[in-house]
Amino acid sequence: MTLLAPLAIYLLAALAEIAGCFAFWAWLRLGRSALWLLPGMLSLALFAWLLTRIDVDYSGRVYAAYGGIYVLTCLGWLWLTEGQIPTRWDLLGGGLFVLGTVVVLVGARG
Repeated sequence: MTLLAPLAIYLLAALAEIAGCFAFWAWLRLGRSALWLLPGMLSLALFAWLLTRIDVDYSGRVYAAYGGIYVLTCLGWLWLTEGQIPTRWDLLGGGLFVLGTVVVLVGARG
C-alpha cells in the first residue's frame, strides 16, 4: 500500500469525525434540533470504522498518525465552513502535525 492510500482514509475519517462532532456542536451550541444527533452518531461510527481500515498492526500508531491529518482538516473546516482564515501559526502548527504523521506512517512501514 502506498502512502497515499492511508492518507486518503485518514482524510475521510477526519471529515467524518468533524462532521459528527459538529452535529453535537450544532445541537448544543447553535440550538439546532436533537435530530442533528442521528447523522452525527452515524458519522462518528463511520470515522471509527475508517480508522480500522489502515494497515498498521497497532491502534495507537494509527491514532498517532491520524492526529496530523485531523488538525489539518480542522483548519480547512475553520476556513471553508466557518469563514475564519487560519493564521500563519495555525498553518505552521498544522504543518508540524502533518510532518509527524508522515514520520509515523513511513516509520511503521520500515
